[in-house]
Amino acid sequence: MNLPDAIDLQKNKSGAEDELDLTPMVDVTFLLLIFFMITAAFALQKSIEVPPVGEGVSESQSVADLEQDSIVIRIDADNVYWVGAPRWEAEQQSFSKQDLLIKLREARENNGPVRLLVQADGDSRHEYVVAALDAGSGVGMEEIQLMSYEEGDFDL
Repeated sequence: MNLPDAIDLQKNKSGAEDELDLTPMVDVTFLLLIFFMITAAFALQKSIEVPPVGEGVSESQSVADLEQDSIVIRIDADNVYWVGAPRWEAEQQSFSKQDLLIKLREARENNGPVRLLVQADGDSRHEYVVAALDAGSGVGMEEIQLMSYEEGDFDL
């Protein structure tokens, strides 16, 4: 065997060893992809249909008309819930969302009102308004109305 033949044999051996089989890597990638797709938690989001302004409005109603036979949740500028029910003498204060749910269940027990009116101050945070709406649907309110007010709009 001469020297050029030995060099050619070394080139063939080293060239064959440099090739990398990517099939197992692709398999692992697909397995990881399938794992993450299966274990991903998809959050279901609720939505509230809000009719456009002016559509379906026949006449304006007073606040007293809206509050009649309704459970009222008032959210003040400090994001404190005030829950009022026709059976209660005075509004009850609620500082947390869990306490709000408890008070709504108390107001609804024994076939209480099925209408809810959420009165939100213009300076209250949106998340507190949404929490009040969610609490109403969570306790089975059939009709939920939302209104906003500014300080001085009506005497609370």
